[in-house]
Amino acid sequence: MKTPLLTIAALVAVALAHAADRPNVLFFAVDDLRPELAAYGHSHIKSPNLDRIAKSGMVFNHAYCQQAVCSPTRSSLMTGTRPDTTKVWDLETHFRTALPDVITLGQHFKNNGYFVQGMGKIYHGGFDDPRTWSVPWQGPRAPMYARPENVALTERKIADAAPKAAAKKAAKKAAKGPRGPAFESADVPDNTYSDGKVADLAVSTLREISRKREPFFLAVGFVKPHLPFVSPKKYWDLYDPAKIALAPNKFRPKDAPDYAIQAGGELRSYHGIPTESIPDPLARELKHGYYAAISYMDAQVGKVLDELERLGLREKTIIVLWGDHGWKLGEHDAWCKHSNCENDTNAPLLLAAPGMKHRGVRTNALVEFVDIYPTLCDLAGLPLPSHLEGTSFKPVLENPKRSWKPAAFSQYPRNNSGESLMGYSMRTDRYRFTVWVGRRDHSKVDAIELYDHQVDPQENTNLARKPEHKALVDQLMIQWRAGWRGAVPGGASAVSAL
Repeated sequence: MKTPLLTIAALVAVALAHAADRPNVLFFAVDDLRPELAAYGHSHIKSPNLDRIAKSGMVFNHAYCQQAVCSPTRSSLMTGTRPDTTKVWDLETHFRTALPDVITLGQHFKNNGYFVQGMGKIYHGGFDDPRTWSVPWQGPRAPMYARPENVALTERKIADAAPKAAAKKAAKKAAKGPRGPAFESADVPDNTYSDGKVADLAVSTLREISRKREPFFLAVGFVKPHLPFVSPKKYWDLYDPAKIALAPNKFRPKDAPDYAIQAGGELRSYHGIPTESIPDPLARELKHGYYAAISYMDAQVGKVLDELERLGLREKTIIVLWGDHGWKLGEHDAWCKHSNCENDTNAPLLLAAPGMKHRGVRTNALVEFVDIYPTLCDLAGLPLPSHLEGTSFKPVLENPKRSWKPAAFSQYPRNNSGESLMGYSMRTDRYRFTVWVGRRDHSKVDAIELYDHQVDPQENTNLARKPEHKALVDQLMIQWRAGWRGAVPGGASAVSAL
């Protein structure tokens, strides 16, 4: 028996009405942002708009990405699964290769009556996922540099490298390799660079989608403070370089495997950066550029928040902002990310939702980026897909001091003397415990790292090989082997936090 068209129309109307009662989602993704922000107690950073989100919501002191590099962490967050499930451990693999039918975060909201639109850097460059969006993703084009001498330098370096690349693949790699300077201050408008253009697009898009009947999920991705640290001069002027402190631990962790921390090859690909240790004057310039880039990005976030408030949508919208991983600014005599250390795996996470009881507070609860997908679903009243490998932390929003996950998990691959390794890292309330195993044979342990954050928050001394810590290593190994499944809050198999 066929369903009358009138009945179908009525059902659609009811579904739309129900969806219209759900909150909107404003989803900010930020590249290479470490939790050195005013919202995290670092008053030297000028980030008033991120502070606005923090004051109206919650700051997560202990949020951890699953792999500290762009594509793996973004693939993990957007699918709600971990790198060993997405099979994305590099910048060359799309998660759809291993998970062709996975329902992404945006796709799930779209399937449940939301209008979903994305712009800027959400997935890693070149790896968009059309099924995520209601309309095609947009990435406004903008020059990398504004100063003519930097533009000319970059063009010359690319031209010089091109003849050296014989194969097509090598030519493509060569075109990406030669880079201009690592930082730039230019007296130009905000929308000269890509983040300003993304902010302008987000503002105009908000005006359009606010008129739709269905709720929206708007994903806005900013690339700064990713290298190169370019931003308009007015953001550089917010900082006195003489007051910029350098990293206090410019040395590798004692007794750690040599491969645990890499020097930062990404930074070395920029013009004028030495291959050896970065001298202090240059390190201060780099930190100045990084801080300015944060303030520039923050101002773009502010433009979008202003428009959301002007449209009267602030109290109807969940706002979440996350940095895709942390970043080293000279700690361990290293730069960039690409490791399992605290500097790289701990990243900013701010969330504000309508009706939150606790606003302007910080929580020490351990949460993971795979938890963002189920949490947003939970807050929006959507069902949770069965494939998720994270846990909604909505209970933490209701009680920021409650007992939560006993551990968070990250990983990073390494090649050591021709041997392929994977470092699986576990962060408890007190310890970071990393076990380096063979990629193919996890029973083969190559090295272990143990850092006690109670006495060594910078992770400067590996305790794993000290005889007096053997019992602790054995105890942590039991918890580590239980993995993330053993750390589900309240689960029967959860192991008590150490």
